[in-house]
Formats: sequence, structure tokens, C-alpha cells
Amino acid sequence: MSVPAAPRAGGEARDPGLQPERTALAWRRTLLALMVLDVLVVRAWFLALGRAGEGSSAHAVGLGVCVAAAAVSTAVLALCAHARSRELHHGTTAPPASVLRWATAGAVMLAGATIAVVIIER
Repeated sequence: MSVPAAPRAGGEARDPGLQPERTALAWRRTLLALMVLDVLVVRAWFLALGRAGEGSSAHAVGLGVCVAAAAVSTAVLALCAHARSRELHHGTTAPPASVLRWATAGAVMLAGATIAVVIIER
């Protein structure tokens, strides 16, 4: 599918080349890395659940909250990546501010959940 050239300020068309495809791939790579991070958070939670009989049930509950936050933030980022990929395939070059805000909020929430897991596991 060919992406139409976006007009520049001077009225001439800009050749986007492979930029939309590279941007879509970057969103997918980022999402894959975040899913790996989710797996590590879930792994820490399962290990804490296994130790819950040894008196560390508060850790398991705290890690459960971190797992929920990580899952929600990854879902938000997946929706942002899907929306951005769809926009790129339709020829939109600039992402809407709402997609960037939601993506930033999801990344900050996932970072917070990951930091909380590290603190809880100490």
C-alpha cells in the first residue's frame, strides 16, 4: 500500500519513503519489549505466591497490584500502537496529541509498576 505524500509548507509534496513503516515497526518493537517486562513482573508475582505460605503474603498482594498496573498499561500502549499504525497506513504523518498522552501515561505507569516490583522484592 502506497502512502500519499504529505504537502510541505511551501505547497510541494514530501516523499515519506519508508518512514511510516519504520515508525510502525518501532511501535511494535517497543510493545514487544514491554510485554517481556510484563512477563518478568508476572514471574515475580508467581514466585511471591509460592512463598506466600512462608509469611510473605503482603508481598504477593503488592506484586498483584503491580501485575494489574502492568497489564493495564501494556493494554493502553497496545491500543496506542494499533491506532498509530492504522494512522500511518492511512497517510497521517503527525500523531494526535491524545495518542501521545495515553502512550506516555502507559509508559509511566509501567515504569512505576516495575520500580515497585524491584522495591517490594528487596
